[in-house]
Amino acid sequence: MRIAPGQVAVVTGAAGGIGLAMARRFAAEGMQVVLADVEEGALHKAAGELAADGARVLARTVDVSDRDSVASLADAAYEAFGAVHVLCNNAGVGSGAEGRMWEHEPNDWAWAFSVNVWGVFHGIQAFVPRMIEAGGPGHVVNTSSADGGIAPLPTASVYAVTKAAVVTMTESLYAHLKAEGAPVGASVLFPGPHMLRTGLWESHRNRPERYAKQRPRRTPYRTLDQYEAAMRQAGREVHFTPVEEVAEHVLDGIRADRFWMLPASEHSDRQIRARSQSMLDRADPAYLESFILD
Repeated sequence: MRIAPGQVAVVTGAAGGIGLAMARRFAAEGMQVVLADVEEGALHKAAGELAADGARVLARTVDVSDRDSVASLADAAYEAFGAVHVLCNNAGVGSGAEGRMWEHEPNDWAWAFSVNVWGVFHGIQAFVPRMIEAGGPGHVVNTSSADGGIAPLPTASVYAVTKAAVVTMTESLYAHLKAEGAPVGASVLFPGPHMLRTGLWESHRNRPERYAKQRPRRTPYRTLDQYEAAMRQAGREVHFTPVEEVAEHVLDGIRADRFWMLPASEHSDRQIRARSQSMLDRADPAYLESFILD
């Protein structure tokens, strides 16, 4: 897809992190941007900064787990700009689950799925039919993760399961768009190749009451700074990928109509090969052993 000034990009989870970086990068290309996020204060701050830089911006407070909320976002985007060319289903949360899988609270799973999986599906249903009907070029980018999208990190299994679902959903979307002969592409994004400094670590700040935890946590939520400090104390260096680099990768991927927005990484490649070989050999998933904690 050729990116051109005046085109319209919609980004969910756009108040910070990867979402805001993508919105800024699209705006730098002269695109009009629609920012959607559940966190109203941060959303309007981000929109104000983009508008001050000369971008045409529409900001909408949206709960992607609510189908009507996403449908209203689509209505607002088309009313304001008349078209949507790029859709980035990027909003995501951690689950806050503790312990082994059989100890998890059902609400940890319900909340993570409502945002990370249903949120992507709601975006597809609200926007893709209109993008196809417009007849022009378009592109959908769904944010997954190496955790789950490639192989699960067992200590974050709920999140991993949701991100595996996003990969399969995007593969299916790609096939359906091709079957329709639609000029709309689809990509699955694996942000990285290293860790990112985003608000995902503090997802619990926006957890709705309907998905509230039903018992107190055994341990406090750990911040990214605390995690980084613990890793350094254990003698392990933590590397970070700037969110701006992820946004550049997305733009390049859209231009190239690249399905796998997967940055080069020896670690990821080893995981992909090990998992694929395990399946071909009908062998136990030994590639998980280094992640399994006592």
